[in-house]
Amino acid sequence: MSKRIAISTIGTRGDVQPYLALALELRSKGYSVVLGAPADFEAEVMGLGLEFHAIVGNIRSFLRQSNFENSMDNFLINAPALLQQGQKIVEEAARNSWKMAQGADAIILNINTSFAIDIAEALDIPAIMTALQPLNSTGEFPICNYDVPDMGRALNWLSHAATSVQQAYYDFPRNRLRRDLMGLEARKSGGFFKDTHGKNLVTLYAYSPLVSPRPRDWPKTAIVTGYWPLRDQTNWEPDEAFEAFLEAGEPPIYVGFGSMPFGAQRNTEILKEAVKIWGGRVVVASGWGGMNAENLSKDIYAIAKAPHDKLFDYVKGVVHHGGAGTTAAGLYAGKPTFVVPQAIDQPYWGKRVHALGCGPEPVPLKKLTPRILAKALYDLSNNASYAEEALNVASSLTQENGPAKAALHIERVMNNFVPQAHKVTHNDNSAKSGS
Repeated sequence: MSKRIAISTIGTRGDVQPYLALALELRSKGYSVVLGAPADFEAEVMGLGLEFHAIVGNIRSFLRQSNFENSMDNFLINAPALLQQGQKIVEEAARNSWKMAQGADAIILNINTSFAIDIAEALDIPAIMTALQPLNSTGEFPICNYDVPDMGRALNWLSHAATSVQQAYYDFPRNRLRRDLMGLEARKSGGFFKDTHGKNLVTLYAYSPLVSPRPRDWPKTAIVTGYWPLRDQTNWEPDEAFEAFLEAGEPPIYVGFGSMPFGAQRNTEILKEAVKIWGGRVVVASGWGGMNAENLSKDIYAIAKAPHDKLFDYVKGVVHHGGAGTTAAGLYAGKPTFVVPQAIDQPYWGKRVHALGCGPEPVPLKKLTPRILAKALYDLSNNASYAEEALNVASSLTQENGPAKAALHIERVMNNFVPQAHKVTHNDNSAKSGS
């Protein structure tokens, strides 16, 4: 019988899609894999022939709540209600992940599902932490989930203490769940990257070391594997309308803001005015992101949904929010990139794209104007240096195989894991033989 691996993740498409790629890689190696994610992704996961377990409801509805959007502008006023809702989601996910993990031989988790560390302890199976951005503490750069400047090694290191504050939020329901659901005592040690005994968990970082080099002061357990890109499984091709648009002029530039549904009307008006100023053509993703597909000019084509790895073949450059997955897709496609970040790790990836020479400096969405966007669109179309560096990065990325490297480390963790029950038995026998 094949060994069973459970994967638990909460979030938007960018938080789920890499795990689909990892699940497919693990399945190709003979493992039985179950993926726990928001209910939004059931059809997509099952369409790949993978086992799916809904650990929370519709995450898209949660993101569209006014509290979530308002918190972007006034965090102190709106965050308490948002955090309370978030804790309910985390608790629901923990309970459903507990059901999903029964019979598993290992569990894979991330910062949003840190309760799976407790599940692994209760089931006496290994837990493998994963992340889509560099989260272990380091002095080489400040915490990437907040847009702060480089402050020098000491202050950079100190900035990562914010992760401990975030941990406290996730920990509120955890000890109760440990006691009531899993039959465990309260945690002895905190942290996203350690087990209850304070031992470092193997943490697999699903991005390229070329894009974000591995800090030299990280523990050996922190491993940068390369991206986990999910190649299109649907054989997507442009429909007749999109084909007609493509044939009517120069290759367009892609504009999309991922799964962050904020300020749709403002974003759309900025785009329409920017295209007038610039005079070129764009294809805009309406989908989940904050764009309104109605009343667009003939130079703007709205597309509801398309796999980035296929769609980006038809564009000259990309403008996006800087999510880890979209950033990876643009770099893999070798396209000059302008990042318009909104929150969390997006400013970090925007800075990395610019540092690689693949596009202009990022501009936060709240500071974006039609003229700024028009200039960026012009630069993406005409700056030969951006185009050359983007192709160089793409050439290097295609040499990596992140899912395969991740699977290798997961296998090593599983093969080297000694169940706690065996440790106890061994210690008891040693004590008896020494008496």
